[in-house]
Amino acid sequence: MECRVCDGTDLVPAVDLGLQPWANHFLRPDEVGREPVYPLRVLYCQGCATAQLDYTVPKETMFGDHTYLSGVTRSLSEHFRAVAEEVDRRFRGGRPRPAVLDIGSNDGTQLKHFQALGYDVLGVEASHTTAAIAQAAGVETVNEFFNLDLARRLGRSFDVINAAGVFFHLEELHSVTEGIREALAPGGVFVVQFLYMRRILENLAFDQIYHEHLLYYTLRTIEQLLNRHGLSMFDAYVSPIHGGSVIGFITHRARARPSDRLEALRHEEAVAGSNELASYRRFAERILRMRDENLAYLDRTKAAGKRVFGFGAPVKGNTLLNYFGVDTRYLDCLVEKNALRRGLVSPGQHIPIVLEDELPAPPDVYYVLAWNFKREILANNRALLERGVEFYFPVNPADA
Repeated sequence: MECRVCDGTDLVPAVDLGLQPWANHFLRPDEVGREPVYPLRVLYCQGCATAQLDYTVPKETMFGDHTYLSGVTRSLSEHFRAVAEEVDRRFRGGRPRPAVLDIGSNDGTQLKHFQALGYDVLGVEASHTTAAIAQAAGVETVNEFFNLDLARRLGRSFDVINAAGVFFHLEELHSVTEGIREALAPGGVFVVQFLYMRRILENLAFDQIYHEHLLYYTLRTIEQLLNRHGLSMFDAYVSPIHGGSVIGFITHRARARPSDRLEALRHEEAVAGSNELASYRRFAERILRMRDENLAYLDRTKAAGKRVFGFGAPVKGNTLLNYFGVDTRYLDCLVEKNALRRGLVSPGQHIPIVLEDELPAPPDVYYVLAWNFKREILANNRALLERGVEFYFPVNPADA
């Protein structure tokens, strides 16, 4: 295959997680036994150092309709509010009603925070269900995939373009990036929010590898993509959201100099070896040890007669469950807040989902799949902790 970023052909295997179902394909019980599986393999491009999947599940399958909702988790909504306020403070420039476009706008959570600040908002969201939820909440939303063709059909420019948790999903990567360049006003700012591969490596957060995530960016690799399309990053920082995400600020090339903060991050990334194949090979070896340690823990816990529930049913959790082989022998159910997943079972391991407010009694142990919201989870469940319920985090970054 050709590299998704540089079109090179010198790609080598880095991480192989076997055959797995599409991780966001939560099933009705009558669908069990009829789900397809696909290779889940990360390749490393020796030309530009981009980590990427070698197999693409069609975007229409993954994003035409799904059950993920941004607004379910308070921590994420608060993060989006902080981003909107930062953008407004730094880049509004006295405009009475700036225009903001959100690509992959989901249920409109990010745009609601811009609306509250007086922005003219427009979302683009491919999922029918989530686009309808946003529309019903008063967030104007185009139910399509964003690309260069749509940017031209919109026929307008935006002072701010936001892409939160979507820029690494893109099957039409170059068309989307060129569409952003075309839709971004001359003095506009593109705010990209993406999972940071440096943090994935450090945290051993291999569950963030799944079919929706086609690319795993570092600063070096995403900047190569942006520069190819006449865009350049001028500032960035690492947020703790999702275990470590880059919030990057981008504009048209030659319009802004890189900040000292960005230069420092570039240096730290190089020192950490985040763009070296050897780092990925070590990562793969550590995943194998992690699997053995987790299965040994679950075996001990079940042998002690304890009931174990999964906490949360995030998409990434299914990568972990399927690769480890954790099914209903270990977890009675997955406890979830998102009502769109009521009555469904997880892809692959077919663990039933129970809504948190319908749970008759807590377990002895929660095996926390939604580990990226660790602080919120522990704060919300102090009473259970005081009663002796254990919360076990298979992935446990210090700043989640």
